[in-house]
Amino acid sequence: MKFPRNARIFRGQLDAAPFVSVFFLVVIFVLLRSLHYIPGVRMELPSSGNLLLPRTDRPTVSVAVTTNAIYFDNEKILEGDLSNKLSAAAQKVSQPLILVVQADKNVTEEEVVHLAVIARNAGIPDLLLATLPGTLESPDTSSHQP
Repeated sequence: MKFPRNARIFRGQLDAAPFVSVFFLVVIFVLLRSLHYIPGVRMELPSSGNLLLPRTDRPTVSVAVTTNAIYFDNEKILEGDLSNKLSAAAQKVSQPLILVVQADKNVTEEEVVHLAVIARNAGIPDLLLATLPGTLESPDTSSHQP
């Protein structure tokens, strides 16, 4: 069976209106994407450089600390409530928990130590500080040449 060929190559001018309307829609979507709200608190964890960080096989619980707030279970929490929640979390598991502190760069050591005291009073004996992994640098071999 032979099909008729009615298709011809388009040789006229293109209409710019559809292209312009699609372009403006793309611009609107890009602008709306930049206004998209991302929930959470901006944290700047310190970098660990080439420090090897300890790992654990015990259960952990995380607390984020900024200069003006403490966050537990992705919610802002007061110190008194934090102590209650940490003791409840420690009672749920059979092994001792480890508190992982995600402290902002601007948080003082005093605040981290205070958080460790709260955790110890709640029944969590150990604490780890969360850091960003550093870049792996190759050792400088130029200074060790004979």
